[in-house]
Amino acid sequence: MGQASSQAAGTEHSAAKPIGMLVAAVGVVYGDIGTSPLYTLKEVFSGHYGVPVDHDGVFGILSLIFWSLIWVVSIKYVLFVLRADNQGEGGIMALTALARRAAAGHPKLRTLLVVCGLIGAALFYGDSMITPAISVLSAIEGLGLAFEGIDHWVVPLSLVVLVALFLIQRHGTARIGILFGPIMVTWFVVLGALGVYGILQHPEVLQAMNPVWGVRFFIVHPGMGVAILGAVVLALTGAEALYADMGHFGRKPIARAWFILVLPALVLNYFGQGALLLGDPEAARNPFYLLAPSWALIPLVGLSTLATVIASQAVISGAFSLTRQAIQLGYIPRMHIQHTSSAEQGQIYIGAVNWALMVGVILLVLGFESSGALAAAYGVAVTGTMLMTTILVSAVILLLWKWPPVLAVPLLLGFLLVDGLYFAANVPKIIQGGAFPVIAGIVLFVLMTTWKRGKQLLVDRLDEGGLPLPIFIGSIRVQPPHRVQGTAVFLTARPDAVPHALLHNLLHNQVLHEQVVLLTVVYEDIPRVPAQRRFEVESHGEGFFRVILHFGFVDEPDVPQALKLCHLDDLDFSPMRTTYFLSRETVIASKLEGMARWRETLFAFMLQNANGNLRFFNLPLNRVIELGTQVEM
Repeated sequence: MGQASSQAAGTEHSAAKPIGMLVAAVGVVYGDIGTSPLYTLKEVFSGHYGVPVDHDGVFGILSLIFWSLIWVVSIKYVLFVLRADNQGEGGIMALTALARRAAAGHPKLRTLLVVCGLIGAALFYGDSMITPAISVLSAIEGLGLAFEGIDHWVVPLSLVVLVALFLIQRHGTARIGILFGPIMVTWFVVLGALGVYGILQHPEVLQAMNPVWGVRFFIVHPGMGVAILGAVVLALTGAEALYADMGHFGRKPIARAWFILVLPALVLNYFGQGALLLGDPEAARNPFYLLAPSWALIPLVGLSTLATVIASQAVISGAFSLTRQAIQLGYIPRMHIQHTSSAEQGQIYIGAVNWALMVGVILLVLGFESSGALAAAYGVAVTGTMLMTTILVSAVILLLWKWPPVLAVPLLLGFLLVDGLYFAANVPKIIQGGAFPVIAGIVLFVLMTTWKRGKQLLVDRLDEGGLPLPIFIGSIRVQPPHRVQGTAVFLTARPDAVPHALLHNLLHNQVLHEQVVLLTVVYEDIPRVPAQRRFEVESHGEGFFRVILHFGFVDEPDVPQALKLCHLDDLDFSPMRTTYFLSRETVIASKLEGMARWRETLFAFMLQNANGNLRFFNLPLNRVIELGTQVEM
């Protein structure tokens, strides 16, 4: 999670001091997994799973948590997944583009990998709603231990904090983002200190690092062993952020922050809570806060609230970044993207996503009312995304990197086995409230696949009546129309056919511009396209030019700026001489072959409400002419 969230660090991590990048990475990447100690052991020993709060139970659970952190986070993500970068970019959509490229020679496998990527992305949005809700609720619940009779204020206070968080998104987080790193470093230091304080009371708890205790727990409690993974996985929430934020910090700062600070702090705190439970089983009701001395409770609640707000901010910003990547790759309708920083390209705000997440979070808080109830529903989306990441990484390792199967297959099977066990353990949660992120994921998956398929069908329908460019230019030579000064740019999805907007303009206005540019924007499966590879230009004579602009899935598609790179004597893109012609299609659902009727209707609605090319490509408002056409699907 936390997909490319900080954005406060920017992309120039190579020039920053190592210690500064490490602190920034701690503040952004590890907010989610860093707040997991608030509720993980509390949920494990809550009574739902029947885990005994005794010596063997505590040791078994601690061993499972410790080795899960080692295998899933340290080995899988830090040592392997972080190496699967798409030109430095990470995250489920960047990985999907990389896997799609790796399977270019295998069409069926390519389609399957894209579906896996879309499932992972859809589940991420469901997870993006639960994370802020459970994190902030867990922090505010600490007030119930400090003040008697305040429990009924937990939900209202949590809603105030969360709503305020969503309301400030449009203003950007560049200023307060500077504080994220130091606050989270303080948080992890406090986690470690509390852990040491607890361990000193019962040092024997460190014996739980022996994996034998975890294996023994499975043997003694075979049925409970798999089910309890549904709660243990709470310790891993946020692992995806290590990979997702790689584009902002690089692999080394993220890895160093994990091994130097985050992992030791988490292990110490979990073992400190375990030591507390050995001495006082009643502390299972909230072992994190009860681990602290009574005088430190109020400051700890305040620090926890700040930490959970930062973790939530990372998830929200991550949803914005993921949405932009999905838009560029053609899986989500175009939306208005607002840039909240003039200095950092990654600082963005998408209103539709922000308000949708806010509504989802509010409904979750009102519906579940406590972190314990939410924890029972948490994990389905997380483990689903982790499983999809493993499948995609496997394709990259075997097909792109071409590792020897004798080395790669056993390792990948190990990853798949652990991820599969965690996912299976969380499936029963679907009927316990976990259906919310699953339903949200299914809805988003349907929307993304409908949009992608609908756009392809739309292009195909327009091509059926399309006029080949050479034939059209030949007719212009025979019967030349009146030519007017200036350059006309016609945006079209097909580089070899005449745009409908051009035909409509010629039919109704009976004129052509001196220079006619047929412009196609192409998005590559890479994050950024270098300036020297940005455009292709081909002259067809009679003042006609074919221009193809190439963008990566994190590039800003500024068409006027990109056209300035086309240094040709015959082309003049000066603002006052250039007019942009756009075509807006109105889709009518029909009985023609294509999609199901309900999906055609859905696509028509999405197309009608999608953000137009004018704002998306940053075209000048006073230099655009839009022409409409109706298309049956």
